Amino acid sequence: DPDSGDNGLLLYSLVNNQTNEFDIDENTGQIFTVSVAGKAGTFYLEVQAADQGTGRLTARTTVNVTVDPSSSNNIVVVVLNQKINAVERNIVAVKRVLEGKLAWTVYIIDVYSNEFERKARSSTDVTHVKIIAFDEANHEVSAEDVKRKLREQNSDIEIELEKIFSTSVTAAIEEAPADSATPELVATIVLGVLLACTLVAFLVYVLFTIKRKRY
Repeated sequence: DPDSGDNGLLLYSLVNNQTNEFDIDENTGQIFTVSVAGKAGTFYLEVQAADQGTGRLTARTTVNVTVDPSSSNNIVVVVLNQKINAVERNIVAVKRVLEGKLAWTVYIIDVYSNEFERKARSSTDVTHVKIIAFDEANHEVSAEDVKRKLREQNSDIEIELEKIFSTSVTAAIEEAPADSATPELVATIVLGVLLACTLVAFLVYVLFTIKRKRY
């Protein structure tokens, strides 16, 4: 309905949204995840658009969102020093920058903050962008190749992102934490310590025995 004024201003909302897995930008209608960690399946979201004129007119539709947790080892996480709501509003532009600099097709799998509070959407200046890239033959690009290209193009990527966010941007690669010690390694260390203690005790016993014989 191409009206003007209040009648042309549409606001979007999720109707009877009780799950809290998703939220919606009331101005653009863009739907984003709040928390779907560990969940999979299809979610049915009822979305309403309403104008702001006298006697508000509304329309509703159902949006099906399928959450398919990827088991790929080629997912890379890029960390931006920007608020998550700012990144979500500009996610299409961020994708375009990454594709332009990496020269691959880039899919953004998730945008999240380590903060779980909803208020952190506008207060936390660290946002994680989980991506996966595909080459011209539609094959997954290895995580190491994606990381290498990101490092090579880091300065150019940050310059382009600064144009989008109108502020200084840093784009870092989130490295996986070092693997914790395996049970086998722990057992080896403990056994080594025990053997060392036993050897020391044996040497002390021998020295004590020799001294007793002398006296």
